[in-house]
Amino acid sequence: MYNKSCVIPIVKSPKDYQAYRISPHDTNRLAIVFDPNTANTSLTICVEIFDIGGKTPPNRHQLAVEMFFIIKGEGLATCDGKTIPIRAGDSLLVPPTGTHQIRNTGSERLYALCIMVPNENFAELIRSGTPVELDAEDIAVLRRLDALVPC
Repeated sequence: MYNKSCVIPIVKSPKDYQAYRISPHDTNRLAIVFDPNTANTSLTICVEIFDIGGKTPPNRHQLAVEMFFIIKGEGLATCDGKTIPIRAGDSLLVPPTGTHQIRNTGSERLYALCIMVPNENFAELIRSGTPVELDAEDIAVLRRLDALVPC
């Protein structure tokens, strides 16, 4: 039977992601994967890339829940004064109003998948920053080419 409500999924690859530094001196970049414009719902999904020693400024959201899944690297996550170590494979869920910060304490870039629901103007904040390019290292991590074992 034909389903009239069926929609075609949106598929993107790392070459399609738009990356930004929110402020010129930030030590992290955010590559938007999906936002309200593409997802047609109030969420933002991005990959946050922290340079060595990089961090987010302490921040909080009134309504949004924010989840981080660490793709690669290691660091420290702080929420409401509590700090825990994080590394690849770890997940962090920040409740609304939780003041939080992520810091890269490792010897390489830290990559985190970040999901914020609802959007709470997060995508707009990111897009108000300075556009930047994802480099070869970023693309290799996002495509998991860095994990391939040479023959």
